[in-house]
Amino acid sequence: QVQLVESGGGLVQTGGSLRLSCAASGTRFSDYSVAWFRQAPGKAREFVAMINWNDFGTRYAESAKGRFTIAKNNAEKMASLQMSSLRPEDTAVYICAAYSTGRYDSVEAWNYWGQGTQVTVSS
Repeated sequence: QVQLVESGGGLVQTGGSLRLSCAASGTRFSDYSVAWFRQAPGKAREFVAMINWNDFGTRYAESAKGRFTIAKNNAEKMASLQMSSLRPEDTAVYICAAYSTGRYDSVEAWNYWGQGTQVTVSS
């Protein structure tokens, strides 16, 4: 079992930056891939970024490429999402996920979820 707790969300102006953190508990965090998803009001949860557990390879949604960077620190049991050049359309609850058993960009593939942290980008 893994528990995930996100932090670092907030209100930022267009073009600004935020760094989200995901703190994990449990003994197998190093064995799990980690992803960030987001969910805006009235919309489906969507994939943002993923980092592989074994080679730290990364994947990003098109909307995140070049602006967001995902990282994972097994020693500290932490994952992060550095976001820059933020846009109003990035406004959403950002949710950390761990342990994928399917397509990395599919909500159904991920087994452990945090509660999320709100990111609001003002225009």
